[in-house]
Amino acid sequence: MARKPTKIADELPLVALDLGSDSVRAMAARRIAPDLFQILGVEERPQKLGNVCVEQGIITQSSNAGYVIAEVLKLLANRIGVDELPTAFISVGGQSMQIVAVHSKRDQARHKEISQALLDEMEQECKQKIEMRNPEVAVLGLVPSFFKLDGVEQDETPSPEQRAALVEAHYIAFYGRKVIDTQLQKSFSQAARSIEHAFVRPECLLSTFATCDGNHVLQQGCAVLDLGAQTTSLTVYKGGQYLINKVVPKGGYHITRMLEQQGMRFNTAEVLKKQYGCASPDLVEKNVRLRIPAAPEIGGDIVITSMELADAIELKLKEILAPLLEELKKVEGRIRTLYITGGGSMLAGMADYIQSLTGLNVQYGAHNLLLHRDTEEKYLSPQYTSLVGTILLGQDYRDNHKNQLVRQPGFFEKMKDSTLDLFIESE
Repeated sequence: MARKPTKIADELPLVALDLGSDSVRAMAARRIAPDLFQILGVEERPQKLGNVCVEQGIITQSSNAGYVIAEVLKLLANRIGVDELPTAFISVGGQSMQIVAVHSKRDQARHKEISQALLDEMEQECKQKIEMRNPEVAVLGLVPSFFKLDGVEQDETPSPEQRAALVEAHYIAFYGRKVIDTQLQKSFSQAARSIEHAFVRPECLLSTFATCDGNHVLQQGCAVLDLGAQTTSLTVYKGGQYLINKVVPKGGYHITRMLEQQGMRFNTAEVLKKQYGCASPDLVEKNVRLRIPAAPEIGGDIVITSMELADAIELKLKEILAPLLEELKKVEGRIRTLYITGGGSMLAGMADYIQSLTGLNVQYGAHNLLLHRDTEEKYLSPQYTSLVGTILLGQDYRDNHKNQLVRQPGFFEKMKDSTLDLFIESE
C-alpha cells in the first residue's frame, strides 16, 4: 500500500531542471524578496557522445534520462544539504512545438469569486479541447493571453477578491508531438521524481526579461532568439500575444561538427569555437594564425587563421538562421527589441552580427536583477537564463497553489497530464 503524502511543496527549495541537448542542469533556489532569489546550488551532467538521451528538445532514451535526472537531483540535494529533492519545475520545448489560441468560458449565473480552482478547471478544459481534436499531440504549456470578467478585459490574472458572473479565459497553447510529453513523464517516473509543474521555455525566457526590463518591452513588441546546442528557436511577442514560435533543428553543436569535419577531434573543435571563434570575419579584431592538433587518425597539425575560422562559422550560422530571419520579416516594423540567449549567444560578436542582419536593437537577455548580488558570476551567463526563469515562474505557481502535498509515484503515471499539480516521492 502506498504511503500517504507527507510533505508540503512550499517547504521544499525551488528546483528547476533543464533537459538540454548538451547537458542536464538543475538549480535550487529560494526567494529572499519579491522577484529576488538566492541560488542555493547548481549541478550539471554533460551528455556524452554515444550515450545521448535528449536530442533536439526530445527525450530519446527515457531510462537513461531517468537515471540522469535522479543523479543530478541527488547531487543537488547533497550540495545544498537536504535529504532529497522529490520534485522539480521544468521547462520544455522541442522541434515540433507550435502555438494556437484557445479559450474557455464559465457562466456562474451570479457574481461569484474567481477562485484558483475555477481558473485551473478552465485551463484544463482548454488543454483537453486541443488534445481531443488531435490525439497525436500533447499540450506542453498554456500561457494566459487575457481574461474577461463580465465582458471587461483585465490587465492581470483575476484574483479571488474579484467577482463576476461571466468569466472568459484566453490562452496561447504550446503543443507538440505526444512523444515529447510521454517520454518526459516516463523519465521522471523512472527517476522516482515528479514534475511539480511544466512551463514552456519561451514563457520562462520572456517572463525573465519582462521582470528585469519591464512589461513595456513586451507590449511594444520583442523577439527572443534562443541559441541552443541542437535547436535554435525564435519567439515573437507583442501586446499579450505570441505571434511566432519557430524552432529549427540546428544549433551550436552543428557548428562544432562542421569544424570537426576539417580533421580535428570534436572536443578540440568545441574549444576552438569558444575560445577563438567569431560570428563573422567582419567582426574579428585581430587575424591570428592558429595551429590545432589534428585527429589521431590524421596526425600532425591543422593551421587556420581566425578570419578563416570566422568565415566557416558565418557560413553555418547563415544556414541555421535563414528560416528564422524569414519569420522575422513577417513582423517587420512591429517589434523593437531582439533578445539573444542560450549557450550559442556567447559566441564572440553574436549580438553585433544579429543586429547587422535584422536592424533591430539586439540585447543579451539578462537575468541578473533576479539574483542576489553575491551570486557567482558564472550563473549570470545566458546559458542559465532558462533555469532562472523557471525558478521565477515556479515561485508564482506556488504562490497560487499553496499547501500542495507531495504524492507517491504511480499516481502520476495514471493521470497522463504534463501540467499536474501533484508531486511524487520515491518509495
